[in-house]
Amino acid sequence: MFNCKPSVLSLALAAAGVGLAFSSDIAFAADEINTEKNQVADAVNNKNNTSIASNAIADNAEANSVAEDTDIEVISVTGYSRSLIDSLNSKRYGDTVSEQLSADDLGALPDVSMADALTRLPGISAVRTGGQAAEINIRGMSGGFVFSTLNGREQVSTSGSRSIEFDQYPSELISSAAVYKSPKASLIEGGVAGTVELTTVSPLSKDKQHSFTANVRGMYNDRADEVFGAEDFGSRLSFSYQGKFLEDTLGVAVGYARLEQPSVATQFIGLAYNDSKDVDGIDGDINGPEDNPANEYISEGFEVQHLGGVEIRNGYMAAIEWAPVDNFVLKADAFMSRFDSESFARGFRAKFGGRDASVSNPSFDGNSVVGGTFNRTSKSYTRVEIVNDDNQDFDEVDSFGVNADWQVTDRLNVNVDVSLSAAKSDFRNGLLWSNVAVDANADTPIFDENVSMSYLLNGLDLPDVGFNQADAFADIDRVMVSKYGIYPFENEDEVKAYRLDFTYELDNDFISSVEFGARYSDRTYSNDRSVFEYGNDGAFSKSEPPLQLTDDMTTVVDWEGDFSYFPSYLAIDLDKALNAWFPDGTPQPVQTWGNAGGVIDSKGYTTNYSWSVLQSGEVYEEVISGYVMANIDTEIGGLPITGNFGVRVVNTDQSATMLQNVEGNPELGAQNITDDIGIINQNYAPIVQGVDYTDYLPSINLNFKVTDDSQVRFAAAKVMSRPPINRLAGDISASVSDDGEINGSSSNNPFLMPFYADQYDLSYEYYFDEGAIVAALFYKNIDSFIDTVAIENFDFKGNGFNVPDYIIDEESGEQIETTNGTYTTAVNNAEGGYIRGLELAYTHVFASLPAGWSGLGFNASYSYTESEVESITNLGGDTSTQDLPGLSNNVVSATLFYSYEGFETRLSGRFRDDFVSEQVAINEQVVNFDGETVVDYQASYQVTDGLGVLFQVNNLTDEPTKSYFGTESKTGTIQYFGREYYLGFTYAL
Repeated sequence: MFNCKPSVLSLALAAAGVGLAFSSDIAFAADEINTEKNQVADAVNNKNNTSIASNAIADNAEANSVAEDTDIEVISVTGYSRSLIDSLNSKRYGDTVSEQLSADDLGALPDVSMADALTRLPGISAVRTGGQAAEINIRGMSGGFVFSTLNGREQVSTSGSRSIEFDQYPSELISSAAVYKSPKASLIEGGVAGTVELTTVSPLSKDKQHSFTANVRGMYNDRADEVFGAEDFGSRLSFSYQGKFLEDTLGVAVGYARLEQPSVATQFIGLAYNDSKDVDGIDGDINGPEDNPANEYISEGFEVQHLGGVEIRNGYMAAIEWAPVDNFVLKADAFMSRFDSESFARGFRAKFGGRDASVSNPSFDGNSVVGGTFNRTSKSYTRVEIVNDDNQDFDEVDSFGVNADWQVTDRLNVNVDVSLSAAKSDFRNGLLWSNVAVDANADTPIFDENVSMSYLLNGLDLPDVGFNQADAFADIDRVMVSKYGIYPFENEDEVKAYRLDFTYELDNDFISSVEFGARYSDRTYSNDRSVFEYGNDGAFSKSEPPLQLTDDMTTVVDWEGDFSYFPSYLAIDLDKALNAWFPDGTPQPVQTWGNAGGVIDSKGYTTNYSWSVLQSGEVYEEVISGYVMANIDTEIGGLPITGNFGVRVVNTDQSATMLQNVEGNPELGAQNITDDIGIINQNYAPIVQGVDYTDYLPSINLNFKVTDDSQVRFAAAKVMSRPPINRLAGDISASVSDDGEINGSSSNNPFLMPFYADQYDLSYEYYFDEGAIVAALFYKNIDSFIDTVAIENFDFKGNGFNVPDYIIDEESGEQIETTNGTYTTAVNNAEGGYIRGLELAYTHVFASLPAGWSGLGFNASYSYTESEVESITNLGGDTSTQDLPGLSNNVVSATLFYSYEGFETRLSGRFRDDFVSEQVAINEQVVNFDGETVVDYQASYQVTDGLGVLFQVNNLTDEPTKSYFGTESKTGTIQYFGREYYLGFTYAL
């Protein structure tokens, strides 16, 4: 007799001759796993945590016989190790290039949401917003190229784009996830970067008759005490129940997850270089803007802010599954998420004042000013605003579906699916800005025009700053509230979908089965803008005078830590200030024309608010698709080959509403357009414009089983990603700045076409005794991208825009002649390019080590991605190139874990180097982000079979987010979030 230490990976493969053992919770769509494989997997998983032998055994009976007759050492693997093995099994036997996460993995911390969970996979990284992972990037491509489904159904988003916000999906309610990096014809089209498939539980597939799990924990943020008014503590609660009834023909599952967490950050924000001035005085200087080459670029200014607030997420999941006969299953499921946040941003904003400011002692990076002293002149708007902004965001996500699966004959399967996905977002961007007066107690307060400020940027470190008014920022005898504004963004997005799929098994040595089907979806997106403004942020308005503050409205706030050298400021109680300013009640925002051109009666409005009407509208999208796909299961020259090939045909009909300025000409369709408060504009014609197109998307996936332990995959496909849904909305607008410059945009375009790419994948997978090594190469050739083109000196009046010839300066009463500025619009450019890269993954579960060390394990991945795709940016003044948004050349993820007799601990780190994304706190400014390393730690102990306690720290090293404009010396954002500590328990029956 001898003791054999078997392959740990075989843990989930024993009792199946080809190792087709799957956990009931693996991340794999139901239509991709045949009934026989599931039966084998269930039999294996019913064993005692899947005991294994060193050799694969043909069936369970033989496995039991060998166990009785041979002295075999049994190794039991649970927890995080088990989840890794389940994930490897799913990857190994999948028919596409994919990454998998199992239920055990997703249910464990430190995953606050699905965004955190997915970033542990090779080639996947995240963009942190407010310290939390929200948008994910796959293979160097941003979230707009990622298509997402829940239970195989398209998901819409509250973001106004096609990229879902994964932080709205609690990890406790998702049983499995998969990231498909290569498509197949049966998958819904839309993911150039990849497709993320989230799955909720199937109650009839669970082993236990009844199970109940509860999870409770508290949290603490260690930077909250640095932010006046921020919450220190939060909580996380979840529970779920799964049960089977009526002799296992009826299954029920319900789940609830609640997250209440403080939102905390301290940040410096550099503003874009959107103006120019001859600062250096050098004769013959020609490196500046085209309109004035002698000038140097100057920034709009900077902001220093405390952020605080509370985010509350309530998630709900329910499923009912009925199998009255062996060959028919009917399932209905629902998922709902409610994500509400209320936050504040307090501090001050320095506005340099543009080209009319006086600048001395300048410092330069190239042709851009990165330091100097700015003084206000009679023509400049140089000032410091005390900021007390209030933002509210109320998001709703709903997903409902009914699925019927009918095994009509031994060969024919029919699957019917009906679904609804809906999302609503009500984001209310509110501001309360104060300015410095000479004497706030005067009968007629005077705006203090003696403004001087000095600064010097220090790249990715905080800048040096100085203000001549610094003492006034915290003095209620000097500070007066001068402007209040609220600017809601309301989005609604809904898609109804109907799907019919057939699978027919063949008796063929090459093609094992054929799948074909069709899908119809009808999507409607709407965006509504509105506005209310009162006062003036650049001066004190005579008609809407500033508010004098009192002691009970204010608190003096000091900066702490790294920011401690910035001057103190006044935090203002928003409700008390508004009650005093508007004793009859604060007016609410409306969608209005204001005094726009073409208005018959402006009802007292003196400002053009036409953008609130013109940027509101609807987008319609109807998609009809069909596919046919053959599944391969053959052997050539003794080499087993599996996979699939097929084609998907997609017809898209997209259109959007818009208002076209026809100067009131009724022959061109001009109508009286009435806003929310009854103001009528007669200049515009309502129209619906769009485009209809058809795409053919072939794909092939081949898996060559080189040996019992190794395989080679090859995949090729044509893929597409439609433009963000909000970029299809019509939004023609133009506005005049205080200095008379006209700027406008139609940055959206209903004629935008999809992104297309031809992609190829080649990977090698080797599964050894205690883990696996995977190496993959990929190449994507993208045809085109969407560019926002800026046209300078655009003739607005000549192109039909209703703009004034002059404006009236509010202070002097003088006429200022208007000048043409920049018009931006969105187009599909003709320049694409390649994205290519390498991915490596290594997993090792050391279960065969001596008892005290058998719980040790390591999991790591590395990806290198490069692209020839570049875009031009001038946010930093000097025109420069920047990479494709979402692309980090190097991304590393690693987890070291250990478990012993109920104790389990793990340390996880995620690194990504420099990348391009939207600047934190400043939407639609695409900037460079510095590389970052995020480290999380978790420890847990199983006190009893049902009760466990846990402790974790997220962002263990307090890693900040840092960005810059083109070069590191031109600071973008420096934002610190703090560490989050969790302590709690889990209970399972």
